[in-house]
Amino acid sequence: MNVLVAGGHGKIGLRLLRLLAARGDVARGLIRNPEHAADLEAAGAEPVICDLEAADDVSEQVAGSDAVVFAAGAGPGSGAARKRTVDLGGATKLIAGCERAGVSRYLIVSAMGVDRQGSYPAEMEPYYDAKREADEALRDSGLDYTIVRPGRLTDAPGTGMIAVGAPLSERGEVTRDDVAATLDAAQAAL
Repeated sequence: MNVLVAGGHGKIGLRLLRLLAARGDVARGLIRNPEHAADLEAAGAEPVICDLEAADDVSEQVAGSDAVVFAAGAGPGSGAARKRTVDLGGATKLIAGCERAGVSRYLIVSAMGVDRQGSYPAEMEPYYDAKREADEALRDSGLDYTIVRPGRLTDAPGTGMIAVGAPLSERGEVTRDDVAATLDAAQAAL
C-alpha cells in the first residue's frame, strides 16, 4: 500500500508512518517544514513537503496513494482562525485533492464529542466546529472513509485496546499509539 499521512510530523502521524513502514508499505508524510524531513526518513517514511494552509491544490501530492490519512491539526494554543484553516481547510483541501487524483480511501482524525454541540467549553467550540464540519465534508464527498474520533490523547504506551461506538456515551482518553494503530488497521481494511 502507498499511504500519505497529512500531519506526518505530528504525534499521531509519525507513529502511524512508523507502523506503515515497518510493515513494508510506502509511507509518505505530508509536512510543511522541510527541517522535519530527517525525522520522517528516520521513521522509514518519505517526506512530502506541502503547506496545506497555503496550497490551493494538493492533488499532485496525493497522486499515487492508495489511501490518505488526515492527522494534521492546528494544535493547542492556536486561535479560532487557524482551526478553520488547518483542521477544516486542510481536511477539505485533501478531500478535493483525492477527488482530483482519483484516490478513494480517506481516513480522518476527528475528535470525540463533535456531535455533542454545546457540551464543551466555549473556548473549544472553534476546534469542535472545525472537526465536525470536516467530518461532514468527508461524509458528503463520496470517498470511502473512516472517521476516528479519539478522546483526550495521551503519550502513555499503547494498550492495544480502544472503545468503539457511534457515538460513545462517555468521555475518555486514549494513547496516541493506540490511535495510530487504529488508523493503521482501518486503512488496511478499507
